[in-house]
Amino acid sequence: MTKEEDDAAALITARIAELGDWRGEVLARVRALVHEAEPEVVEQWKWRGVPVWSRAGILCTGETYRQVVKLTFARGAALEDPAGLFNASLEGTTRRAIDIHQGDVLDEAALRALIRAAVALNLAKRRG
Repeated sequence: MTKEEDDAAALITARIAELGDWRGEVLARVRALVHEAEPEVVEQWKWRGVPVWSRAGILCTGETYRQVVKLTFARGAALEDPAGLFNASLEGTTRRAIDIHQGDVLDEAALRALIRAAVALNLAKRRG
């Protein structure tokens, strides 16, 4: 792991602790699911405090707001979403997002599959 990756991981861990509520719990769980789905994921800290998970390009971001944890997939419009996880930014031609509200039950298997699909799309883009 590079120093930049170590720093990003520490900042994400600090953000989770700083939230100290359901949003921190959701962000921590999403982070774990991303790592389960793609062990080679790279964590980054961009745009003044946004956790970013990448592999051959950005996979998704994990923004936290008062009422929602928003996972925005950089190339979400190009991904199959058979479980219907995407529920925000649906009108966009590139990105798609999943808004997670307090009390929502996340389909963890579907999220891992979406992460793997995003990785495959990024890797295919790199080869092509």
